[in-house]
Amino acid sequence: MDVVVLADTHLKGGLELPGALRAALADADVVLHAGDVTSALALEQLCSSVPTHAVLGNNDHALVGALPGSQLVELDGVRVGMVHDSGAARGRAARLKRMFPQADVVVFGHSHVPIDEVGIGGQILFNPGSPTQRRAQPWRTFGRLRIAGHVVTTRSIETLGD
Repeated sequence: MDVVVLADTHLKGGLELPGALRAALADADVVLHAGDVTSALALEQLCSSVPTHAVLGNNDHALVGALPGSQLVELDGVRVGMVHDSGAARGRAARLKRMFPQADVVVFGHSHVPIDEVGIGGQILFNPGSPTQRRAQPWRTFGRLRIAGHVVTTRSIETLGD
């Protein structure tokens, strides 16, 4: 199973994602979006092309009531917790383990900083960064997970240039 992981797309009024990301979405089996879509239209367009799980971000004012603040989804036997803001870097692993004790992977966003770490008990902590607003990062980014045999076999942060 090919999973595209997004956060902090900050799309207003429509889906205007980089071409390389659109190509990745065309090949994806599922999309996980860790908040700050910012547009109901963009979320609808994303969901129309591939099954999508999303959580509410702090800039998703138009999506309040439409998206949960957090959720746990299962993808081919892998439990994935999703939340927009994981809080400060200090104590993050323990905080996410408390929030999602049964999750194998926790996907989050908010900081626009890509993170691929192993937390407490082998829990994967994964922030894909942002494909549209790199802020202080050198590149715009998104994430990919490959799931097979009920485990995450590969994970990567993909760069989109500046």
